[in-house]
Amino acid sequence: MTGRMKHIVCAMSGGVDSSVAALLLKSRGFRVTGLFMRNWDALDETGVCTADKDEEDVQFVCDKLNIPFHHVNFVKEYWHDVFSEMLRQYQGGVTPNPDILCNKFIKFDRLLQYSRETLGADALATGHYARTDAGEQILEDGWHSKQHSVKLLQAADSVKDQTFFLSQISQHALQRTLFPIGDLTKAVVKEMAARAGLQRIVKRKESMGICFIGTRKFNNFIQEYVEPRSGNFVSLEDNRVVGKHKGQFLYTVGQKAKISGMKEKWYIVDKNPLSNEVIVAPNTNHPALFCEAMFTSPVHWIHEAPRQLLQDQMLDCDFRFQNTDPLVRCTLTLSSMGSVIVSLSRPLRAITPGQYAVFYLGEECLGGAIILKPGPSLHVLNRKNYKTEELRIPTAQQES
Repeated sequence: MTGRMKHIVCAMSGGVDSSVAALLLKSRGFRVTGLFMRNWDALDETGVCTADKDEEDVQFVCDKLNIPFHHVNFVKEYWHDVFSEMLRQYQGGVTPNPDILCNKFIKFDRLLQYSRETLGADALATGHYARTDAGEQILEDGWHSKQHSVKLLQAADSVKDQTFFLSQISQHALQRTLFPIGDLTKAVVKEMAARAGLQRIVKRKESMGICFIGTRKFNNFIQEYVEPRSGNFVSLEDNRVVGKHKGQFLYTVGQKAKISGMKEKWYIVDKNPLSNEVIVAPNTNHPALFCEAMFTSPVHWIHEAPRQLLQDQMLDCDFRFQNTDPLVRCTLTLSSMGSVIVSLSRPLRAITPGQYAVFYLGEECLGGAIILKPGPSLHVLNRKNYKTEELRIPTAQQES
């Protein structure tokens, strides 16, 4: 690497992963600035703003590493780009993924822009468990003028891999981002933090779930923003009303439905936001909960659309729609306007509209798309009475 010392802004949350990312960058001779991003100011149910504690921990790490500390407030941007969109999707009867939305619109858009334009950074670094095929080459003088395209690769630690949450990152952002811990395991990351005197950070409880909800129950939280509207639980088997619910947005496909007065357990199969009905079926392994195909929005390809898909209209690759789920072999069939039909090698339970279908080819994360509609369930196929419109991909107008 030639020329002046490169300036890297490291996005820091107060956790061990981003702390070690900053530690590694400094040890490699970069000029590092720690940047804390505040997205949410509300108090949790204990009356504590957890962002304050997180910011204190980032300040502690920056002092330990002797690097500048900076903070930025994106509360308004987060509300507009992520939270409002999340509420809109819940009201529309689907289940969104706010973590993917945050990465797409805030961390790898607003934060990257702020880091480069306001703080003068050459690149942004994060504590994500992910890798690229470019690595630190993006910092070489003249690299960007050659118009390189970067691939997003899975992390060395397959258990902690976070490429699922990065599946909507833009090529522009990926060409200006470093993932310093992508080649490390979680155990090694904790060991490095402890050796650097960051035991306080190592002992921190790892954050799980949606950041702005904190310790609150999701149903209590979401009802502060979406007005409940009661409706019927309707049996898939015989269209019988089997109970009442307080709002279809409180439920997601595959979840157990707590229906009073019923001896057997019922599970959410589908939702109808127009009639406000929640369709349920008995038994957690009911065939209606399983399907082998789905239809997506236009796919966001991180690197570029695979040549084989463009040439043959079909591509064999791997799929997941939950970050912790094992990869499943699938075939993509190119459909209208860049959307795809995903045919799975085996049935999966609770394919959920609004969630992301993320595709992999070897160690590369190709990108992903929003699941618009699962294909006919095994229950429907077994009855052999599905209609052709059930196989129709929704139009953009229907999506909205």
